[in-house]
Amino acid sequence: MQTIKAAVAHEFGAPLVIEDVQLRAPEGSEVEVTLEAVAICHSDISFASGGWGGSLPAVYGHEAAGRITGMGPNVRGLKMGDPVIVTLIRACGTCPSCAGGKPTVCETPVDGDHGPLKTADGGKLNQAMASGAFAEKVVVEAVQVVKITDEIPMPSACLIACGVITGVGAVVNAANLRAGQDVVVIGAGGVGLNAIQGARIAGARRIVAVDMSEEKLDIAREFGATDGVLATDAKPWRKAMKAMGRGADAVIVTVGAVPAYDAAPRYLAGGGKVIMVGMPHSGAMSTYEPVMLAATGQGMVGSKMGDVVIQRDIPWMVDLYEQGRLKLDELISGTWSLDQINEAIEDTKTGAARRNVIVFDT
Repeated sequence: MQTIKAAVAHEFGAPLVIEDVQLRAPEGSEVEVTLEAVAICHSDISFASGGWGGSLPAVYGHEAAGRITGMGPNVRGLKMGDPVIVTLIRACGTCPSCAGGKPTVCETPVDGDHGPLKTADGGKLNQAMASGAFAEKVVVEAVQVVKITDEIPMPSACLIACGVITGVGAVVNAANLRAGQDVVVIGAGGVGLNAIQGARIAGARRIVAVDMSEEKLDIAREFGATDGVLATDAKPWRKAMKAMGRGADAVIVTVGAVPAYDAAPRYLAGGGKVIMVGMPHSGAMSTYEPVMLAATGQGMVGSKMGDVVIQRDIPWMVDLYEQGRLKLDELISGTWSLDQINEAIEDTKTGAARRNVIVFDT
């Protein structure tokens, strides 16, 4: 076991504590990655606040990038020093979901309490979301990482691990958007901006961003939105439909807010569908009039992590970035050290940040 620094959650809703923890060497098909950057996702904040339960103490963080510094004996196709993106998608490859091409909903459970992490005195320490990336190093399954080029900076690369694949993938994989169709994206935060980029890349005719803030609507236009509508309007769907001249073929809900889900079907055209991406806290309820969905052939579908296959989709997104067609650098609101993680989390909670990134000295 080696000793590393990590940000540990000891109780829900309390600040994370920077402390020494133990990390075992990679076994079997695992790799060790020395991290250079990890972004703060709202999912980390929801978990740390107790919104979805979970085991404590825990190390959160799942949007990371770094270099391979250790490998188990069964790893193939990777080598020491490779730059990689680290994801939480730990697909077994053999369950019905994986075999059916849906690795993001792998049915094989992961026991984070018995992973590679231990407290400094050898006690239980949960590797949250199969990653535990608010730390100097991680040990994860090789299937969770994707090799990238040295051309992409690590702070930008780490964003692909969750926010980018979730937003872009919701449009191209879950909505199956075709060129010329119309899209509404509710929420112009980190995931929403990437959904907007996905719609732009897919050739959408109109891309309407809906948010509570004029400033965020302006940013949404920089990422490809053709129109912006304030969610605070009495009936924002009417303005969105006016901008499109019709209802939307797809409505991408990227915020975990029940009012956004309640309103989402109102933006749809006949035959359109709501893609449910944002995750409210457990127990939150939304209400619909099902006869309207049935009568108009509309639908609602959940999308986890953009329904991606990381070995297929991440290299494509890296290439788009290198061509200048996918904005990543512009998503970074600020960079912080691991010691500043609680300040970075509080800044993220304000809703003004696109993505705050923890960078490590290398």
